[in-house]
Order: sequence, then C-alpha cells, then structure tokens
Amino acid sequence: MALSKLKYNSLNVTAAASKAVGFDSGADDLAASLSGGSMVFIKKLTSDGSDDDLSFVNGASDVVLDSTYKEYMFIFKNIHPETDQAYFSVGFRDGGSDYDATKTTTVFEAYHSEADTHAAMAYVTGGDLAQATGFQYIGAASGNDNDDNLGGYLHLFNPSSTTFVKHWISNISFNHHTGLPMQVNWNVAGYCNVTAAIDGVQFKMSTGEIQGGTISLYGIS
Repeated sequence: MALSKLKYNSLNVTAAASKAVGFDSGADDLAASLSGGSMVFIKKLTSDGSDDDLSFVNGASDVVLDSTYKEYMFIFKNIHPETDQAYFSVGFRDGGSDYDATKTTTVFEAYHSEADTHAAMAYVTGGDLAQATGFQYIGAASGNDNDDNLGGYLHLFNPSSTTFVKHWISNISFNHHTGLPMQVNWNVAGYCNVTAAIDGVQFKMSTGEIQGGTISLYGIS
C-alpha cells in the first residue's frame, strides 16, 4: 500500500477557541474538529468584611459540587485577613455537617524577602497532615497591612466518587507578615481518605476573620 505525503504548506493547524486539532476528511489537512474542555462558572462568594468562613455546599445557594463535573476549581482573589500572621485553611465535608474529612497532605514553599536577605525553597515540616481531620493550612502567616492579600487556586478531583479517595492540589501566593515582609508561594497537595462523596468545602483563617476578597467556584468540563 502506497503512503501519501502531507503537503506542509497546505496544513491548517489553527485551532478555534475551545477546540483541539484533529484530522478532517481531507487527505492533506487538519481541522479544529475535536471538542475541548472549558471552565463553567458556578458560584462566587464575596467577603462582606466580617466572615468567619466562606463555604460551598452542594445544593445550597446554587452551588454545584457533585457528579456534574469530574474536576472543580476554586479561585482566590485578594483574600485579606483580619489578623496578622493568620493561616488560610481548607476543610472538606463528606456527608455530615462538619468539615472533618480525613486528610493526608504534603506542603512545600518558596519565598524571597523584600530586603533580599531571605530566599529558599523547602518542604514545610509540620505543615502537613497525616490521617488528620483538622483543617489544612494552604497559606501561612499572611500579613494584614491594608494592601496585603493572598491569591491562588485549589483543584478538587472527582469529589462525588464513592469508590476512590479524593485528590486535591492548591497553589497560593501571599505577602508574609509585617515582621518579615516577603513573597511566599505555598504548594499543598493531598487526598481526603474517604470513599464517601465530598459535598462541601470550607475556607477560613486560623484566627480572626476573612475581611475581604472573593472565592469563585468553577466546574471543569
């Protein structure tokens, strides 16, 4: 059987938005013919300046956190703590009323001070959890100056599964507290070691309130 050569100058490899490159019926060209994934907005919570926590619960206040999507993404913008050196944290609900799903996690950080005197990348010993039900810190010792805030995201994978543990990853960038101002990036990953569905996610500070910012929830199709 003879092989046909592709004519590179005639290839159309410009994919349309939300499309992947695929073969069409022609002998020598490609087309944006395959459907790609997209982010579907679900819910945004905005701090009113005095929030003990910000919570997303499936079926409440138009929140979807079920088998509709296999992946969910939370985006944090301008989260401002009431208290200097507060830790931003997350908890997961597995069908009850408490956010106490058992977790095992890992944490590493990179940082660089404004004075250029401190810089490193390291595992955060003591920042991780091992089969624990408490909230996991995903941002550490944030500053509470008027312009201080944190931003980032958290991905939660297949929370409705009743077969597998529930993996998640987060990446948070924040200003360190006023005693040692620096840029810090925290990377946290873990799994909820339960086979019950995760139907709620809550974010809060280790001390004090969330006094500003938004958290938006998206489904990834």
